[in-house]
Amino acid sequence: MIQREPVITVDGASGTGKGVVSQLVAKALGWKLLDSGALYRVLALAAQKHGVALDNETALQVLAEHLDVQFVTTDTSEPPQILLEGQDVTHTIRTEKMGNAASKVGALPAVRTALLSRQRAFRSSEGLVADGRDMGTVIFPDAPLKIFLTASAEERALRRFNQLKDKGIHVNLSDLVGELLERDKRDQERTVAPLKPATDAICIDTDHLSITQVVERIMLEVQKVFPSKHS
Repeated sequence: MIQREPVITVDGASGTGKGVVSQLVAKALGWKLLDSGALYRVLALAAQKHGVALDNETALQVLAEHLDVQFVTTDTSEPPQILLEGQDVTHTIRTEKMGNAASKVGALPAVRTALLSRQRAFRSSEGLVADGRDMGTVIFPDAPLKIFLTASAEERALRRFNQLKDKGIHVNLSDLVGELLERDKRDQERTVAPLKPATDAICIDTDHLSITQVVERIMLEVQKVFPSKHS
C-alpha cells in the first residue's frame, strides 16, 4: 500500500473550539495547519471588496479560482497571518459578519468545488491538522484520524459572547444563539458537503470540557493512530 501523508481532520460547527484545538494539536505535533474556514471567510471578504453578491455563484466561482490569498507563518506560537491581495486581513475575517457571509458562500456547490484542490494542496509529508466542516467527509476522506467536535448552541453562543466581551464588543446573547442556529441549519442542509461527522469520526462533546481537556483527549487518539509521530 502507498503510504499517504499523515492527516488529522477536526470538524464541527462554529463555536465548538475546533480552531484553537487544531492549532494546539498541530503545534504539539509540529505539523502544518489548514484553517479551511479562513478560506471561505477570505472569499467572502474578497466578494465584498469587489462588489460581488454572495448569491452570485458564477462570479464567486471565478473569484475563488483566482483568490489571491497567502498564509504566512511568522511564529509557531501564533496562528498564520492571512493576506488577501497583499493586505493583512487576519483579524478582519474573524468578525461575526464575515462568519455568516462565509457560511453563505460555502453553501454554493461551485464555490466548494473551486476551493477543493486548494485545500488538498495543504497536505504535507510533515503531517497536517485540517480544521473545518467537511475535512473528514470530503477533503481528506482517507485521513486515518477524524475528530468531530460538538457543543450545544447555548454553550457555543456563551463562548462567543465572552470572547467578544473581552474585546470590548457588546452583543446580545440570545441573538448569538439565533445566529448560530441559523448558520448550523444552513451548513447542515446544504446540498454539497453538509456539516456532519464522517462515519469513522470520533465525536467529542465539548460542552463541559476545557480546551486543554479536548486537546488531551485528541492526543490520546493520536498516540493510538500515529505512535511514531507523537511527541
